[in-house]
Amino acid sequence: MPALEADGLTISLILLAALLHASWNGLTKASEDPLVNVAVVTTTGGVLALPWMFILPLPSGETWVWLGFSAMIHFVYQLSLARMYQLGDLSQVYPIARGLAPLGVAGLGVLFAHEGLQAHQTLGLLVASSAIIVLGRSGSPRESSRAAIGMALVTAVLIGAYTFSDAQGVRSADRAEHFIVWSFFLGSVPFALTTVAIRGRAGLVALRRDGMRAVGGGVMATIGYGIALWAMSRAPMASVASLRETSVLFAALIGTRLLGESFGRTRVLAAILLVFGLVLVQLQSG
Repeated sequence: MPALEADGLTISLILLAALLHASWNGLTKASEDPLVNVAVVTTTGGVLALPWMFILPLPSGETWVWLGFSAMIHFVYQLSLARMYQLGDLSQVYPIARGLAPLGVAGLGVLFAHEGLQAHQTLGLLVASSAIIVLGRSGSPRESSRAAIGMALVTAVLIGAYTFSDAQGVRSADRAEHFIVWSFFLGSVPFALTTVAIRGRAGLVALRRDGMRAVGGGVMATIGYGIALWAMSRAPMASVASLRETSVLFAALIGTRLLGESFGRTRVLAAILLVFGLVLVQLQSG
């Protein structure tokens, strides 16, 4: 598969996807009930995908297998994401969750695939790891509770899992949009039904307050991840991830500037270092 071409349009679209991802996560953190908010976000994606399911041909056999994996992983990820935002600050837990996913892939490559790291990649790994430690220790004892950090770690594992699964799925399809459309729909229905079962009528209170903002977040999430899946159908996962991880910086800025979270300067600087380290890890020397 060819490497991602550094043309202005591709870079701009992936950076837009990063901004949209951080933005809808910021709306989720600011909501009254993150579980209900995530349910509305995913349901919006399913509704937007629904008309296209009647226009596009059905996916092939192998693609259905990856769609099944994707739906299961995303379901657990959505539960983990909602719980993470109930426990921790956006500017703290989001960078940990997003930043550890590509670092975990690099580490597994060294341990199990005998993929040695180049000098600049080793430096990037150390820089990014140090930045994550700073983010984990920042804030008051409540903000840096073990539960919040623990959920961020679980979320990071799930992000890595669905990134791999979805990349394989979108590449198995005859056309990228065949996988993208069904992925959004199948990823929304189980979580929406589960949220209704958990919250019941109590969820209507949060829905009345944050429903429209959540729908806006759902549009952002759908466009943003649609761009990411499209990019992964054309380029290696690592190439896309090195640009998409700028969402870490956007989230730190949103959390500290718009949500009024404390220790803004420390977290923003740590997020900048994290992005720098991740880019170094992803770079391959010619």
